[in-house]
Formats: sequence, structure tokens, C-alpha cells
Amino acid sequence: MTAKQTALAPGEKIEQAILRIRGHNVMLDQDLAQLYDVTTRALVQAVKRNIERFPGDFMFQLTPGEFDILRSQSVTSSQWGGRRYSPYAFTEQDVAMLSSVLRSKRAVQVNIEIMRAFVRLRRLLASHAELARRLDELEKKYDEKFRVVFEAIRQLMAPPTPKRPEIGFRGKGK
Repeated sequence: MTAKQTALAPGEKIEQAILRIRGHNVMLDQDLAQLYDVTTRALVQAVKRNIERFPGDFMFQLTPGEFDILRSQSVTSSQWGGRRYSPYAFTEQDVAMLSSVLRSKRAVQVNIEIMRAFVRLRRLLASHAELARRLDELEKKYDEKFRVVFEAIRQLMAPPTPKRPEIGFRGKGK
């Protein structure tokens, strides 16, 4: 078995759980709880018992509006269950603190995997920014003939916009 196969938290799963909210890369409480193999309630309680380790610029609770948007973008609403409160969002710095609060070997190992995922994300974003900068430089050097080529490249570089499923029913012939 490779290290990737034996990892407690596969990198792909972690990377899919990292969201961009309020200009920060964050992970939500329920995703972290699942990775740490604890209940969301236990994770939030541990954080609240050690709140001095989690300043407001590191951890924040989603507003009802943000939570509604998140729910509407989710594939299945059942994953949110009957939550009575909006989820907490944890930045990379908060995630680093979680292993000390949860105090388990699993928490330490999962944290290492999460930190690696955040580093991969930063590298990806940095390389994307570098590519965009180089494209800008090339565009300045060449004339209008290449504008179409540069626009096509920019469209390929843009992140895909998620397709929203149609709501309702369409019968045949309509």
C-alpha cells in the first residue's frame, strides 16, 4: 500500500472540503468533524471550551444568508440535516489549533494532511497567478492579431462555472 492509500484523510477529500468564504480559504465544522472522526457537536464544544485559541479573525460562524447560499449550492440538502445553527468556518490557522484541542493521535495525523492540502492549494493559486502575469506580459508585446488567442487562453484559465440543475419537470414535446 502507498502512503496515499493509507492516509487517514485522503488529500482529494480534504481539498474538496476547502471553501472560499469572506475572502478566506476555510473548512466547515462538519467536514472537519468527519475527518477527525468526532461529532460536529463534540468539535464545536471543544472549540468553545478553548475559545481563546480561536480568535474571530481565524474562526467565524456563517451568517444565515451565507448558510442559505451554501445549502442551495449543495448537491443534497440532507447532508445538513436538521442543524439549528449555521456552521462554523475554520481558517488554516484554526485547523492547526484543532489538534491541540481535540488531543488525539488521529487529530494530529489529520491536521498534517489538512496542512498539506492548504499548502497545495496555495501553490496552485500562486502558479495560476504567475501564469496570468506572464500572459499579461505577452499580450502587451504582441499586436491586435493575437488578442483573440489571448482571450481564448483566458477563458480556458477561468474556473468553470457550476451548472445548476434544472428544477421542475419537462414532459416530451414541450
